[in-house]
Amino acid sequence: MAPDPVLDPTLGPVELTRQLCNIPSVSGDEREIADAVEAALRSHAPHLAVTRDGDTLVARTELGRERRVAIAGHLDTVPINDNLPVRDEVDDASGEPMIWGRGTVDMKAGVAVQLALAVELVEPSVDLTWIWYDHEEVASDLSGLGRAMRNHPGLFEADFAILGEPSNGTIEGGCNGTLRARVSVHGKRAHSARSWMGVNAIHRVGALLERLSAFEPERIVVDGLEYREGLNAVRINGGVAGNVIPDECSFEVNYRFAPSRSGAEAADYVREFFADADRVEIVDLAPGARPGLDAPLAQRFVAAVGEAPNAKFGWTDVSRFSALGIPAVNFGPGDPLLAHADDERVPVAQIESTAAALREWLMHDISR
Repeated sequence: MAPDPVLDPTLGPVELTRQLCNIPSVSGDEREIADAVEAALRSHAPHLAVTRDGDTLVARTELGRERRVAIAGHLDTVPINDNLPVRDEVDDASGEPMIWGRGTVDMKAGVAVQLALAVELVEPSVDLTWIWYDHEEVASDLSGLGRAMRNHPGLFEADFAILGEPSNGTIEGGCNGTLRARVSVHGKRAHSARSWMGVNAIHRVGALLERLSAFEPERIVVDGLEYREGLNAVRINGGVAGNVIPDECSFEVNYRFAPSRSGAEAADYVREFFADADRVEIVDLAPGARPGLDAPLAQRFVAAVGEAPNAKFGWTDVSRFSALGIPAVNFGPGDPLLAHADDERVPVAQIESTAAALREWLMHDISR
């Protein structure tokens, strides 16, 4: 039996990124990495009160500060595809040192920054709640963060939250919402030699897919940031046998909607778009989050980072914090365009600069 992996946060976020990525943790298989993070906290961070809920960990300072900031990241990744263990490369275009492999972008470099700083920052200017959680890359009802928030609501009280999702080391405010719907049409079975006796359900979806292909996504400005929407087919099912006219065909669509729309409004939009289908079933829905940049702590964080914020086009767990009334932003190393790609890679310098920006901000007096 292989020994349990050991993490050493004192080596800093770059080496910690390598260590974390080399612990496989595809969604549903986070136990080993959660065990390693918990062991590192209990060994190196006696100043933190650690609570575990399944494979989610919450570690808090209790310094009696005026303000509390929550900083969170997910431990799981999408499936591995011959891209572990990680390797070090030099980018051909920029000449920058990179760490290449699954999870480097989404989002173990961000997790490494958080874990290194959680151990290092014993006397921050605000109280801190560090969170590492399971099941982010799957349906929202499986989320370890959502489960822990329901089971331990008092642990998640905060004045501001930061998600370490990849954002190229700049702030991305809020996030789009995401909805998945199954669109179905019916037909009538018949022998394919006498097709006129039936109604081909696969043929019937053609008009719906043509309409979807012609869809032009909106760009919507919310609190000064421009969000891009999207409506796309992501899966299709139909057919009975090679000699049977199919009586049913369904396809799944994913709608990414601006945070100015509620979840109910997004669902109504999709139902209306496919109004001539026989059935539209909403199978997954997670609302977006407005940028939250008008909060005092958010404004101080923007000033500290020193770059204009962008909108987060993907869905992230800033939405869960926003639903609790906690303004939240995304801030982490890695190019979000490389998230889930087989050639995921993160610049070493971006890991270091993200850690430095967070460290400097949290150690300054930002509590008032």
